[in-house]
Amino acid sequence: MILKCIAVDDEPLALDIIADYVAKVPFLELVKRTESAIEAMQIVQEGNIDLVFLDIQMPELTGIQFLKIAGNKASYILTTAYSQYALESYDLNVSDYLLKPIAFDRFYKAVEKVRNQRQKQDLPTPMAPEPVAAPAAAPIQDFIFVKTEHKIQKIELDDILYIEGLKDYISIFTKNERVITLQNMKKMEETLPKNDFIRVHKSYIIAVDKIESIERSRIAIAGKTIPVGDTYRDAFFKLIDTKNV
Repeated sequence: MILKCIAVDDEPLALDIIADYVAKVPFLELVKRTESAIEAMQIVQEGNIDLVFLDIQMPELTGIQFLKIAGNKASYILTTAYSQYALESYDLNVSDYLLKPIAFDRFYKAVEKVRNQRQKQDLPTPMAPEPVAAPAAAPIQDFIFVKTEHKIQKIELDDILYIEGLKDYISIFTKNERVITLQNMKKMEETLPKNDFIRVHKSYIIAVDKIESIERSRIAIAGKTIPVGDTYRDAFFKLIDTKNV
């Protein structure tokens, strides 16, 4: 980073010293040296200056008046032989305050401070991480389509009581009818919502909310007694336990 500078002082010798010091610092570039605070103000207002070396005691404008008018267009290092202005200058966000005669090591420390300040200002603001979108909820499945002998039929899941598997097809028993479709039990089991339907036997899938009673290993649904097979017993009763009160 190269800091473009101007030096403002009504004493030519003081300007010579600042110019000499600036030439020794690789990251500084002296754009203008001037004895006129008014000329310096115009340059600063153009917005192309990074750092101003500013004397306090000047005839047209004091350094304090200059700071109040110029605002935050640049960074400022005050140069003066009078220490009584130090407190007031820091209230105006001055980067540093150099007492004359100025030693080079103190000068370098001041400009290094300004460079560090401006580098921090130029860093991009860390972007807040993009919020991770929650996975879209799967649409609620409330019906299925099954192929019958002559048509494709829609069946509301809430109407299903139980499903019975036969050799090459299955029977879906609903509240109002029995629908026979060429399908296998495994495929039907994978299609139905797991929390609402459970396979209890190699030949039966039941709607959990349609259970009327359970006696030992027999389930009563709409007047039908459905056995619970040994292979499916543990999973079935585990599910029932989650619904016990």
